[in-house]
Amino acid sequence: MRRIITATVQNRSGVLNRVTGLLQRRQFNIESISVGPTETEGISKMTLVVDVEDSQKLEQVTKQLNKQIDVLKVSDITDKAIVARELALIKVAGGGQLRSEIKGIIEPFRASIIDVSKDSLAIQVTGKPEKIEALIELLRPYGIKELSRTGLTAFLRGQQPQVTEMNSYSLLK
Repeated sequence: MRRIITATVQNRSGVLNRVTGLLQRRQFNIESISVGPTETEGISKMTLVVDVEDSQKLEQVTKQLNKQIDVLKVSDITDKAIVARELALIKVAGGGQLRSEIKGIIEPFRASIIDVSKDSLAIQVTGKPEKIEALIELLRPYGIKELSRTGLTAFLRGQQPQVTEMNSYSLLK
């Protein structure tokens, strides 16, 4: 069972090691992890995609993560309304007339060519992991020379105001 966990942490040395160490001791497979600074100085956000067989085990690990000194908040956001994206850089073999073919393939994915050499193209694509997987599969026949993915980063969607008859009328004024 694939789960998406976010952790808000102090941006200090060793925090990532302690978090991943805890998951490793509990035999969780980390499929991807992304970490970066937040809007608050000194605070980072981790997004972990983990493979878990037992939901009770996940709950136990979440509680243990929350007890870590530098961990401020841990949430399992898998079943919630989220915004989630990943970045992939894909280097594809392609010179001459193959370039226009490849451009045609990447266009519907809103991907862009970020580097061109004599015998290859570097492509950048962002989106849901399924979108990235689909593009990779379409580019595979051209010869993928190199592939680098960031892993998923995600957060909860913003709360949408509920529109009632009374306030929808006032919105029309």
